[in-house]
Amino acid sequence: MWSRFLPLWESGFFIQRSGKDDGLVKGPLAVVGRYLPVIGLVVALLAVWEAAVRHFAVPKYVLPAPTAIAAALHGALPVLLKVHTPVTLAEAGLGLLMALIAGIASGTVVHSSAWARRTLYPLLVVSQTVPVIVLAPLLVIWFGYGMLPKLLVVTIACFFPIAVAVVDGLDGAHRGMLKLLRSMGASGWQQFVMVKVPAAMGSLFTGLRVAATYAVMAAVIAEWIGGDAGLGVYIVRSANSFRTEQVFAGIVLVTVYSIAMFLLVGLVRRWVLPWEAHLRAAGEAGEPIPVSSAKSQERSR
Repeated sequence: MWSRFLPLWESGFFIQRSGKDDGLVKGPLAVVGRYLPVIGLVVALLAVWEAAVRHFAVPKYVLPAPTAIAAALHGALPVLLKVHTPVTLAEAGLGLLMALIAGIASGTVVHSSAWARRTLYPLLVVSQTVPVIVLAPLLVIWFGYGMLPKLLVVTIACFFPIAVAVVDGLDGAHRGMLKLLRSMGASGWQQFVMVKVPAAMGSLFTGLRVAATYAVMAAVIAEWIGGDAGLGVYIVRSANSFRTEQVFAGIVLVTVYSIAMFLLVGLVRRWVLPWEAHLRAAGEAGEPIPVSSAKSQERSR
């Protein structure tokens, strides 16, 4: 049954590629140049911060200087990396995985069923009006102080952008390709696998990148309610002791881990969807993007 669609699949019809590598590989200088304005702005803000704290003699417990934060981070780094970081990253990673599974399933159901689109989709939107920090105490009451309520907090925080991205991606499948497959006698499942799934992958990873930035933050919020270890626990204990420089040190690590998860999803996207880089390079160069791949062109010769 599937054999009749094999030539189209191998030709790259369902996933368009440019077949060119021009402009794809960029050197380190290009990467540095791209982020140099941001780095310069951050350095300038830190310099102003340091100068203002020293000039106005701001107490450390109110607003520590960046150098004091760096010293606190350096001193607490062994404990942070050994005790607190593994707990927070485990909660963030597992919660994001649970949100990914639930988001894909829910998005597929909403796309496939008109009834689900009328009933479940509005509920998904309404669920985002409730702050996660409000739900965290309830989850602790219901499930205790273990890892489960923390995973649920992360899942709830990351679920919505993934589900919406899946729905939008599936809805955006190429109508012409679907009509072609239907004219060839393809079943609904074959249309879903060969056209809709590839069409939704880019949107899925976009939603996943957004959700990845929420994951660490949600894990930290869940740890504020209770726990023995984690960056959230470290931040709360430091705040209760008026060690503001340690609070900022924890915030720095949370920011670094959030950015790292964002970049990690981007790397996975480049590995799973390698043709996107070719399409982007061809688009920036103003070149037409052929439908067929190099393999199909060689076969046509």
